[in-house]
Amino acid sequence: MTVRATSNVLVGRQSELAALREAYKRVRGDEPAAVLLGGEAGVGKSRLIEEFGRQVVADGGRLLVGQCLELGEEGLPFAPFAAALREVLRRDGPGPFQGYEPELARLLPELARVPAASADPTPVPVRGMAQIAPDVQRGYLFELVGELFARLAAQRPLVLVIEDLHWADRSTRDLVAFLVRAVRPAGVLLICSYRSDELHRGHPLRPFLAELDRARGLERVELNRLDREGTAEILADLIGAEPHPRAVDSIHDRTQGNPFFVEELAAASDPVGCAALPDTLRDLLLARVDRLPDAAQRVLRIAGAGGTRIAHDLLAEVAEVPPVELEEALRAAVAAQLVIADPDGGYEFRHALVREAVHDDLLPGEHARLHARYAVAIEAQPQLVAAGRAPAELAHHWYAAHDYPRALVAARAAAAAAGARFAYAEQSRLLERALELWEQVPDAAARLGLDHLGLLAETLAAAHAAGDYHRAVTLTRAALAEVDADAEPLRTAELLEQRGRLMRLLGKNSGLDELRRAYRLAAGVPDGPRRVQLLAQIGSCLSWSEPAEGLRIADEALAAAERLGDPETLLAATLLRGKIRSCRVEVTEGLAELRRAEQLARAADDLPSLVSARVSISDALFELGRYAESAQAAADGAADAMRVGLSRSTGAFLFSNQAEALMALGRWDEADTLCAEAARLDLPGSLGLHWLQLRAALRLARGHPGAAELVRRALGFLGRPYLDGQLRVPLHELRIEAGLAGDDLAGAVAAAYAALDVRAGAVDTDGEVPAAPGAAADGLDENPRCGWPLLAAAARAAVAAGEQPLRDRIRSVAATLPARHPAAKAHAQVVTALLADPAEALPHWRAAVTAWRADGQPYPLARALLGLAEASAAAGDRPAAGTAVDEATAVAAGLGATPLVEQAATLARRIGLRGVRRDGANGELLTAREREVLALVAEGYSNSRIADRLYISPKTASVHVTRIIAKLGVGNRVEAAAVARRLGLLDG
Repeated sequence: MTVRATSNVLVGRQSELAALREAYKRVRGDEPAAVLLGGEAGVGKSRLIEEFGRQVVADGGRLLVGQCLELGEEGLPFAPFAAALREVLRRDGPGPFQGYEPELARLLPELARVPAASADPTPVPVRGMAQIAPDVQRGYLFELVGELFARLAAQRPLVLVIEDLHWADRSTRDLVAFLVRAVRPAGVLLICSYRSDELHRGHPLRPFLAELDRARGLERVELNRLDREGTAEILADLIGAEPHPRAVDSIHDRTQGNPFFVEELAAASDPVGCAALPDTLRDLLLARVDRLPDAAQRVLRIAGAGGTRIAHDLLAEVAEVPPVELEEALRAAVAAQLVIADPDGGYEFRHALVREAVHDDLLPGEHARLHARYAVAIEAQPQLVAAGRAPAELAHHWYAAHDYPRALVAARAAAAAAGARFAYAEQSRLLERALELWEQVPDAAARLGLDHLGLLAETLAAAHAAGDYHRAVTLTRAALAEVDADAEPLRTAELLEQRGRLMRLLGKNSGLDELRRAYRLAAGVPDGPRRVQLLAQIGSCLSWSEPAEGLRIADEALAAAERLGDPETLLAATLLRGKIRSCRVEVTEGLAELRRAEQLARAADDLPSLVSARVSISDALFELGRYAESAQAAADGAADAMRVGLSRSTGAFLFSNQAEALMALGRWDEADTLCAEAARLDLPGSLGLHWLQLRAALRLARGHPGAAELVRRALGFLGRPYLDGQLRVPLHELRIEAGLAGDDLAGAVAAAYAALDVRAGAVDTDGEVPAAPGAAADGLDENPRCGWPLLAAAARAAVAAGEQPLRDRIRSVAATLPARHPAAKAHAQVVTALLADPAEALPHWRAAVTAWRADGQPYPLARALLGLAEASAAAGDRPAAGTAVDEATAVAAGLGATPLVEQAATLARRIGLRGVRRDGANGELLTAREREVLALVAEGYSNSRIADRLYISPKTASVHVTRIIAKLGVGNRVEAAAVARRLGLLDG
């Protein structure tokens, strides 16, 4: 992968850029303005100035930039002003200097060789600088500079940028102060940038900035580091693709959002790994460390081995130097802006990469010795580190010290502590280290008190809980190779069940062989909690491919659980049976069992089971059309999943379930944000499909420029043969919708044929799915909730292409597909209306609109309204057609569904609707209810206050306001009120 060296995008600087624009606006209005722009090295000051400068030039302004040089007080005086004057001379020649070239040659020596020019053919003689007293010369020179900039600004606004003010010589600082406080030339915006991390206590810029702060019109702007999203955006620009979430996490943690460091790490190696610091960056980071006294450097190296943040007492214990010497060394490091003193009595490296560079610079023996000293100190006094951190710290330091026996024991102890905090990813990592150390410690089993198989099982459980399913599959294979099925049939069956579930989830195979073997082994084991819970899991997994067999085993597990009377076992059996019944039998029956499981989980304070229950509850509520309840159940479950570290496993479905419900409610922005959160989780296998499919569909409906890439990624899952129908069917729908949206009618039709002629789970040896024209479509009969939207999309493609065979196929599938719940019923009405003869379609479209109003989803309602409009126009009812188009436009505009708004406009033109149409028989522009709403809008009421006043829901109020804005042809509420007053719409 080719990585660009620098990013071309300005990320996360909107507020700072707005501050510069505001200052520029003030100087254009002849108000004084100056900006001091601070931030650490590499944080993006120059990039911000560059972007602002482009806007200034594009706006007709003039930009001059000068840089201070890193030469200190002995450097060239006035260096940045010399650069600015040189640019004036290059662009404009001697004209702007008006005969003062000899005087200004003090700043720019080249001017002494330029023939003098003047705006006046007979200039008034001016005394030479040599004739002016030394104490006046300086002020005279400064006045000439100020007048020059004022003359330039009189032609067009001028922005003068002085970069790296922390390196400025005294003369430059004095001239800056003169321009800011004394002359303040009209039309000139002065921007001075400086590195805040260079300003040690004795730096001359500190008192200078304090003095400037009192100047009128001066503003300070501080650039902070980027957040994680900013880091991800820069990486995406550098590598030209969506970065891997783990790469974003790694680079953001190491760079702490410093854009320059992000660029350096990304350009140095594979952006997913970025394992080593580039030599140039390491040298840059260590240059400031090398300027410290030797004692301070030694203490900094010791602190670096302790981590980015370290308590004073721990550092004192490990450093083994007199307190006064330690404090002096730390004072020097703090003064150099390398370390920040923590008010709580500790120290933190100002930047994580500085610590990394210092730590990497340790000699091998020094490295091991320091980490051993930290381990001994923490082992003796755990209170030296933050509460709960001692196990992890010991595991880290003993491993870094290469004391493998102690590191092995510490790693497992730290893993147990991490698991107790639900930090499963950390637990998994620590147990992996224990597995790595096992071969290097001869008496590992004795030290840990368990055999290698036991350690494998613990690691497998942690990897599974952390959502690292690929690693979990590998661990199941290793564990099955060690276990004795005859001696431990139940343990073997548990491993087989886990492997079968994971293989199916990752699309490697159906998992049926492993699940059946697991059931045969479990069948021969006496009843007990472990066996019953295992049976419930097996039944749940088998129900993916064999619903009847899965339900039979789940019933067997529940009966056994009731016989045992064990609460935990009863909870597991009830929960898993409820899942099967809600998906495969009848959702209302399954929901009742799931609610029972939810109560049992809450009573037992079993959060993992509660999370699992809420996944299925939110899913069941969605199918029943109870979208707000579904969103709330998913949100509650997601909060619990975060508390117990299940966001990348069981809880992953909750983000997408909530997003799906919010989409149904018309809250598309919130849904998109949730999908983005799910994307950051980097979910494995098909766990990452649901949010991807939802976001692709959402962006497709909005005409988002990034929709095509998301659609492509989502449709890539169709090549996986062992994908559950509940996930596969929406992909077929997405494929058809993408074809229609992209004017690829042939592709949409082909996708519809492929979707409807494929038998669920049928895959040939080449991985291709063969056609089976007489078979039930790919799992549609088992997934009517997903099947009806697919049929509606296929019907649109068939109608658009005039494909009669496709229409016939849709009719045959629809005849066998149940429509029990609101959305399914509404989709069924849409399919009927689409396939009806045009002369008979009107009542079917009315029924479809009524059905969608009952269901409450705004987007399919808007689509149905367009169908109604077309059918009404065909029947000669133009007022009804106009009403339907207007409502569809208002709803689509409120959602940001631009393509649908455009379709409505196209339909309006096609059926002869021109201009602003008036509603109702009396020809009024607005309905009576809309007049009431508009009157409250004019009084400044929000949607929620309108809802309270008129006893309607906020959602209904929002739809009314959107519709009013669309009808009046204005851009916002304020304009709507103004137009309404002008047209007299509020009278009476």
